[in-house]
Amino acid sequence: MKPAPGSDAGIQEAVPAPPAPSAERGGVLGPRHRALTLGSVSVILLIAFEAMAVGTAMPAAAEQLDGIGLYAFAFSAFLTTSLLGMTVSGQWCDRSGPVAPVVSGIAVFCCGLLLSGAAPTMLVFILGRAGQGAGAGLIIVALYVTVRIAYPEELRPAALAAFSAAWVVPSMLGPVLAGLVAEHFGWRWVFLGITGLVVLPLLVMLPALRRAASGPPEGGPGRFDRRRLRLAVALAAGAGLLQYGGQDLRWLSVVPVLVGAALLAPAAVRLMPPGTFGAARGLPSAVLLRGLASAAFLSTQMFVPLMLVTQRGLGYSQAGLALAAGGVSWALGSWTQSRSGLEPHRLRLVRGGTALVAVGVAATPLVLLPAVPVWFPALSLSVGCFGMGLVITSMGVLVLRYSSPETSGGNISALQICDALLNVVMLTLVGSAFAVLGGGSVAGHAVTSGSDVGPEAFLVVYAAATAVALLAVVVAGRLRPEEAPAA
Repeated sequence: MKPAPGSDAGIQEAVPAPPAPSAERGGVLGPRHRALTLGSVSVILLIAFEAMAVGTAMPAAAEQLDGIGLYAFAFSAFLTTSLLGMTVSGQWCDRSGPVAPVVSGIAVFCCGLLLSGAAPTMLVFILGRAGQGAGAGLIIVALYVTVRIAYPEELRPAALAAFSAAWVVPSMLGPVLAGLVAEHFGWRWVFLGITGLVVLPLLVMLPALRRAASGPPEGGPGRFDRRRLRLAVALAAGAGLLQYGGQDLRWLSVVPVLVGAALLAPAAVRLMPPGTFGAARGLPSAVLLRGLASAAFLSTQMFVPLMLVTQRGLGYSQAGLALAAGGVSWALGSWTQSRSGLEPHRLRLVRGGTALVAVGVAATPLVLLPAVPVWFPALSLSVGCFGMGLVITSMGVLVLRYSSPETSGGNISALQICDALLNVVMLTLVGSAFAVLGGGSVAGHAVTSGSDVGPEAFLVVYAAATAVALLAVVVAGRLRPEEAPAA
């Protein structure tokens, strides 16, 4: 199926078919899929490590390059160009398959790492971060499309669970290792060191990737939609302006916020499957649900260490431990959804997962009460992370199932774009509200605060995150396509 010329859709939904019996042996690590799985997971692991490590290396980089005033742009440049990379990758995959986007994405990502690691000025460093974002956007969409092409349907949940698990170790050890590297070898090696490590996974996976996923999709190459590319540029520019305006509390910051919203809103509507922001049944709701759950939970996690430090008197290292168990819990949830015996109950798993996310988000600010122990957020976040493991990976499975071969790239691109976009919007809104209520200024992913920040600033953040999580619970009830019979 292909979209009609001039249509806003550009993305179509295929009616899901029941999975056919498979003769696969050994699962995703069996002889047929081992090299592709290990190579793909290794690439994602390194991207995840860079994402987790950059926050630790950034203060040293900004200080040495005399770029504290441009600190936030090192984060926003990555997010902005990743939106563009995701859109390009989706169209590229639909035309010629995922091999070229994967290889090109790794090359662009490595060039960005080298540029940041060798940067003589902060502007060059930010340019390198932009390259990393574009490369990561190309890679992640192409690897999801690879799962659609190279793995039978019954192995796709396990393959996507492996992708999710690749974030566990970086989320727990990335900041620590980056700190050690920056302290003993210098912050530049946080970027330069990863560059050489990416080559080996590429060499491992490339032959298997070419065998399993070369050439255009089964339904024939999709058309290249220049209009979608222009919309992606508008979306990225709008997201960048929104972040820029949200970092400054002056009245003049309203101008970039309004211009950014004017660019972002119509582009987002046209880049998503029709009906996404109205939670239409099936594919549109699957795309929206992932963005809502991610936005609610990321906002929750982001403010936990700061809340424990300013409201409960913990040190930063102690406060950071509240996040440590989340990676394991997330991986466990992702592993749970991959069990073949639970496949007939996937939609129920997602509904349960979104409820767990809402519980975790709503319960976390209870630590503001003196009677609640300081370790309580570790428990509430673990509950939410288990739900996220069920939800996030399942959305990838459902979007692949609801996609025809020639539209899988565009649909996965929409899934990733919605995720990143709602994160940007949510963090900008809650960060600005937090700053207005005395929480300091928002700087990319980091919030600097004064000691006089009050609990009301955190309550507003968590009230907004809880509202979005509850909206995700509602959307989770609309994942079954209209064409599918009731279970």
